This record gives sequence, structure tokens and C-alpha cells, in this order.
Amino acid sequence: MASIEFVNVTKEFEKKEIIKDLNLRIEDGKFTVLVGPSGCGKTTLLRMIAGIGPQTSGSVLLNGKDISNIAPGKRGVAMVFQNYAIYPTMSVRENIEFGLKNNKVNKIERKKLVESISEAVGLSEYLGRKPSTLSGGQRQRVALARAMVKQPSVFLMDEPLSNLDAKLRAQMRIDLIELHKKLGTTFVYVTHDQVEAMSMADTIVLMNQGLIQQEAPPEEIYHEPNNIFVAQFIGTPPMNIGELGVDGVRFGFRPESVTASTEPVESPFTLQGEVTTREMLGSETLYQIRYKETSFMIKSLIDKFSVNQKIHIGVNSDKLYFFADDGDRIHKDHIHYRDYFEALRGY
Repeated sequence: MASIEFVNVTKEFEKKEIIKDLNLRIEDGKFTVLVGPSGCGKTTLLRMIAGIGPQTSGSVLLNGKDISNIAPGKRGVAMVFQNYAIYPTMSVRENIEFGLKNNKVNKIERKKLVESISEAVGLSEYLGRKPSTLSGGQRQRVALARAMVKQPSVFLMDEPLSNLDAKLRAQMRIDLIELHKKLGTTFVYVTHDQVEAMSMADTIVLMNQGLIQQEAPPEEIYHEPNNIFVAQFIGTPPMNIGELGVDGVRFGFRPESVTASTEPVESPFTLQGEVTTREMLGSETLYQIRYKETSFMIKSLIDKFSVNQKIHIGVNSDKLYFFADDGDRIHKDHIHYRDYFEALRGY
């Protein structure tokens, strides 16, 4: 296992800064997910750890040792790519043991490693088959097994599930969580999918435009977002945001935090709006509510309203958030927090 640390790391492409003065510590043995929109710098960080896209300045440390000048193959890390990168002309067994052969591991040891790891990822019965005869999920398991036989101290995964259908992605998320528990190895996983991040991570590192917006466990990043970007990136549907009309402040609340009724609601924040859309999703229903020039989404476990119906909504004080004009969160100890709260009563 290994900890990873970025110290004052900057990365430039064609004189443009992609990452600037970044500092981050990835804990030993944790499942850390780097998440954010396309182009935010998350894959760039992964490539720095792997040694296939070195930083422009700063240091990358593995267990406290600077690995900036160590060749990729000697870093003790293994990378699993989005496109699997497995050899179509080789059998599953040959794909898995390819690296072992190159490293001159003897035949008996190779056989032992391949069979034990194939069993761990559910590939034992497919060892003689070619990749073209496997499903997408099985091919992804081959890529994982090939990484596992290297017995690395760090697993790096670059959007490994993005080519799978929704049902298979859900199953593979469970498989990866179980695999991490079994191995106890440091996992660094890159995705743009916040559902993957929330369901898999011990720690989420949320990035935007080369900067870390928040680094925290999933429950903290969801309930205590640092800013509007975090609040709206994490959560489906995203947090509702409205203009308070005071000091450029905005307020927010999550769709599932709303009480909705055909009768007036007793809450610190209330309004009456009109249902403009209804999405029935099985166990829950999403409604879009129009109020003046603003729309809010609400999530209900009860499907009881219809389009064009007038309804009342309310949100309790502990479910309300305030954000400054620069997007940063305003906390309860802020000198004007109570003033903003009172202003919301007259929204």
C-alpha cells in the first residue's frame, strides 16, 4: 500500500496552466475518487502518478519519496484504462500473464498468480477464451486482473466503467468496492460521474478548472458543500439556487428537502408555485415548480401532483444554504447570516 502526495504541483500544456500550485494528499489504503467536469485536470493528476504525463513543476511523492524521475514501470503502480487496452489476439490467460512473462516470472508462479486473481475477479472459466467472445464487463475484469497480477501498491483507474451500460456499471461499482476491501490497496479512481463518486469513494476530490473545490468524504461533500459549484455538481437533481436580492447573496436547498402540499406549509421558507413538469421515476417523482421568474425542482416519494397545479412548498431552516456573490458558502457564524435568513422569509 502507499500514500500519494502532490506538493506545489503545476502542469502546463502549450504554455497554458492546466493545474496550478496544487497540494493534495491521498491516504494509504483509501478509495479516493477524483471527480469533476471534462477538462478539470483529474486525468492529468492520474497520469502524473503513473509517470506518463509528468508535472511541469512541483513534486509527486509516493510513501514520502519523490517519484518524479522514476520510470513508470518502476513506480509500483498499475493503471486501468477506459478502453481496457487488452490484446485481442491473446486469450484471457495470456493477457493476464503478459506482464509477468516480460518480468521473467517463472511458469509455476505465473500459473498460481493468474489462477488466484482470475478467481478473485470471476474469470476462472474464461481463461481460454479470446476477448472478442467476452462481454464489456468481462473485458473490464480482464483489464483489472492484468493490473492485479503486478501486485501494485497503487491502482489507478481512468473512467474504467464509462463504456458499460447502466446496469453493468452498477454491478461493476459493487465489484470494485468489494475488490478494494479484499485487497486493502490504495485506489485512485477518475470519473466525471458524481453517482460513481458518491457510491464508491472513501474520499472525494472534486475539481474544476485545475483547482480542488472540496476534498471530503461523500456525506460531508453532499451535506456541507464549500461553494455553489460543489452544491450543484454533487446531487441529482442538483441543489436549487435562488437569488436572495441582498448583497448578491444566493440561497439553496436540495430537491428532497422540500415539503409540498396543496395547503400552506409552516416553514421558514415557503412559496406557492405552479407545477410545470412531472417526471415519474418509480419510487420517486420529480416536479419542476415555477415561481415568478424562477424554477425549482422538488423530489417526492409520493406521486400526488399534476402539471399546471398550484402547490405550496416549504423548507426547514437546517436544510437551507446561503452563498456569497463569489459562490463561497456562508456559514451560520457569519455576521449577517441572520439578516439573510430573515430576508428569505419575505422571498
